[in-house]
Amino acid sequence: MQCSTMSIFRKLKEHVTDVLYIWWQEMRLVVKDEGVLMFLVVVPLGYPVLYSWIYNNESLHETPVAVVDHSHSALSRQFIHDCDATPDVDVKYYAQDLDEARSLVSRQLVRGIYLIPSDFASRISRGEQAVVSVYCDMSLMLAYKAVYQTAMVEAGRLGAGLSIKKAGNFSAHEDAITAQPLLVDDVAMFNPSGGYGSCVLPAVLMLILQQALALGIGMSAGTARERNRNGLLIPDDAPHYHGAYRVVCGKALCYGMMGTVAAAYLSMAVPRMFSFPQLADGWTLFVMLLPYTLACIFFGMCVSSLVRYRENVMLLMVFVSVPLLFLTGVSWPQSSIPGMWQGVSWLFPSTFGVRAFIRVNSMGASVSQILPEIRILWIQAAVYLGLACVVYSYKKYMARRHSPSSENQSN
Repeated sequence: MQCSTMSIFRKLKEHVTDVLYIWWQEMRLVVKDEGVLMFLVVVPLGYPVLYSWIYNNESLHETPVAVVDHSHSALSRQFIHDCDATPDVDVKYYAQDLDEARSLVSRQLVRGIYLIPSDFASRISRGEQAVVSVYCDMSLMLAYKAVYQTAMVEAGRLGAGLSIKKAGNFSAHEDAITAQPLLVDDVAMFNPSGGYGSCVLPAVLMLILQQALALGIGMSAGTARERNRNGLLIPDDAPHYHGAYRVVCGKALCYGMMGTVAAAYLSMAVPRMFSFPQLADGWTLFVMLLPYTLACIFFGMCVSSLVRYRENVMLLMVFVSVPLLFLTGVSWPQSSIPGMWQGVSWLFPSTFGVRAFIRVNSMGASVSQILPEIRILWIQAAVYLGLACVVYSYKKYMARRHSPSSENQSN
């Protein structure tokens, strides 16, 4: 019994020693490789700041528009003045006709057109409904929102003012009821500023973590293949590299240290720097980020098996970046994504990592409310860990099979 216990401790000590040795060798290789270091350190630190800084204004202001005023009346000038006075629209040009205004849009000088017909004031004077045509540049949805909503709001205010004048009320209370019989209290949930950055940037932050780890691990594997090794960054006869599980654990420990720092920086520092919603506490973020970081690391190890050259992983991961953002259900509703593509999204840790992070950090959800996402992330981490061990064992087997010593023995 004592011998058996000593044997177990000896094997455990050997296992820990091998893992720590592999971790140390992997750390040395990462530090020496500028490309891997850039993806594992520079990208997680620099990209979030760049994206957040670009979208820090949250929404568009002073969107340039052109006006075609065929009415030339006091009411049309009042409508134009009211639109120009808003923070969202800036009346830059007065065009003679619609063709001239369209040329301004085609040259990207304006993002929209307000066309006021010649009978605008006369129809209002007769008590009829007047029409203002709004043409929007649909290539940028934020510009469309600013141009269209400004026209709708100011048209409603102009109509309310005209209704008050015709009502002949005797008090301000009656004027308020005439202008707005039904009062709507608009409350923005989970995004008080109604900004684009607060909506999309949390998803981008989690996606950057996955892409950075996959790029760094894949570039490391590509370097190994370019050096005519077995894809594990180790020689075939190296000590401490006897089991694929030890190799995977040692490499994961190296990438996990860097991924943990990047995850803490992306989830806590960047939102605080740019005043994004931050409702989660440290324990909730830890419970969510731990399985997500592990899933991203083992996912990156599996993806690295598809990489033959260093540049291949960049082409692969950059190509799927935008589709992965859509599959998270942030920029496009999850319920509107076809079932086949929802199934594809289950292959990527970013799908559930993004959803969990948004719910805890932007919506204030607790750990119990994101348990489905946490369970799936742990399942993904376990599955990709097993696949990574299988892949590394296969690469080791193929490297030994095609080694010169095995060929000499067969001859």
